[in-house]
Amino acid sequence: MSSKNTSFNNISLLDDGIKILPSTIRFWIYLVIFIPSIICSLFVLYYLLFTGTLRRALNNHTIIVLIFIGLICQLTIYPWMLYFYNNGNQWYRTLTFCSIWGFIDWGLYITQVILFAWTSIERHILIFHDRWIARKKKRFYIHYLPLILLTLYCFIFYSIVYFVPFCKKFVQYNVALCIDNCLYDNDIFFIWETIVHQILPNLIIIIASIALLIRILRQKHRVSQRIQWGKHRKMAIQLLSISFLYLIFSFPNTILILIYLCGLSYDIGHNVKIYAEFFSYLVILFFPFVCIFSLPELRKKITSILLLRSTAISVYPETCTIRYNTNTQHISILQNRVQ
Repeated sequence: MSSKNTSFNNISLLDDGIKILPSTIRFWIYLVIFIPSIICSLFVLYYLLFTGTLRRALNNHTIIVLIFIGLICQLTIYPWMLYFYNNGNQWYRTLTFCSIWGFIDWGLYITQVILFAWTSIERHILIFHDRWIARKKKRFYIHYLPLILLTLYCFIFYSIVYFVPFCKKFVQYNVALCIDNCLYDNDIFFIWETIVHQILPNLIIIIASIALLIRILRQKHRVSQRIQWGKHRKMAIQLLSISFLYLIFSFPNTILILIYLCGLSYDIGHNVKIYAEFFSYLVILFFPFVCIFSLPELRKKITSILLLRSTAISVYPETCTIRYNTNTQHISILQNRVQ
């Protein structure tokens, strides 16, 4: 997502961003993906919640939370961004509204990244150490408690950042994420938020996913592990597919943030930074599509729905001829044939 909160976003860079990626292009790219993304999110969330086997599967619990968080963003900040871009990058908003926007835009995005980083670690436990969660007590401490604590931490942290008046905040009307948060001028806070909330989770996702792939390839070729591989293949594909999404759209922005934190001038590579921030917003939009791709049950359900639509009843007019025995007169009538 946008790192407007960081100090290297100044007015000149924002003006360059408008020139490099005009509002019209941003509007249409987001709009084309936005509508089907909402439909897919509702579809995935419905079947994960109301299908017993999918709801009870431990590997789907974090996915349900991530889909729900993404749906909140899709129903709020994305329509707001579309309105902003369609309105020529001008929109008068209050400080309260911009604070809410900042909390949803940045706070929920970071929550997603951190939760998926934990998912990348937990997937090793679910696949290779499932005995650790065989009992309810251990399952609570290893599976449920980290999910609850990480979510609460992110919500409390960013509620304080955006809604507690530690210092004076400002509104910038010519940018989508309009809150100018003064907390990010504090070096200690900025370094903590950048390293712990952005760089570290993305590195965990990449490293844990690569490690999982290596372990799977090693275990797959063992005769005693073939049955287990068939059992856990879906969990591995699910994680690696979502990790690839973060690698493509989120990790480049994280790399640039790390480079700037190491001392690179903010004037260098700011064009790339603009593209990286733009594409980081596609993570939430593409997330439900990747979930459908990685879950065979959902793929089969969509396939069955599409097949039903293709074999739907069609009614069209046809001209028939009726011949009376008393004469050779032909009467043409319009008859509906159901096929």
